[in-house]
Amino acid sequence: MSQLIIACDHGAWVLKNELVQHLRVRHALEVCDLGVSGPDSVDYPDYAAELCHRILRGEAQRGVLLCGTGLGMSMAANRFKGIRAALCHDEFTARMSRRHNDANVLVIGGRVTGPGLAQAMIDVWLTEPFEGGRHQRRIEGLDALTTPKPT
Repeated sequence: MSQLIIACDHGAWVLKNELVQHLRVRHALEVCDLGVSGPDSVDYPDYAAELCHRILRGEAQRGVLLCGTGLGMSMAANRFKGIRAALCHDEFTARMSRRHNDANVLVIGGRVTGPGLAQAMIDVWLTEPFEGGRHQRRIEGLDALTTPKPT
């Protein structure tokens, strides 16, 4: 992976800036930063939607979303078929979101997660492979939940 998309709302812009620097230095990734860059209040669904649209168009394989708790961004992102956004709180949940859920969006709460832990979570999430097998069947089941049944 050579590119990653990242976006946040006003509740996580400080952490987002730290993570962008970490991603560029530690992982040599091209980071598409969709903002925000300050504390002015914005609507998180707009930023989640832009990131998800870009991933679904193939501009990047994965993205990172941040808001105050991570709850709003994860709810917004998971409305998009093909997006598997995982709100993670530690390295274990980040690891399992990749191994078992093939998460393509990592969500972190900027007001509840410190920069050291957030960096460790991203490091694990970027390097952990998807196990496939029985987990692929479950992902297909998730996709079926968003597909209307024929009438």
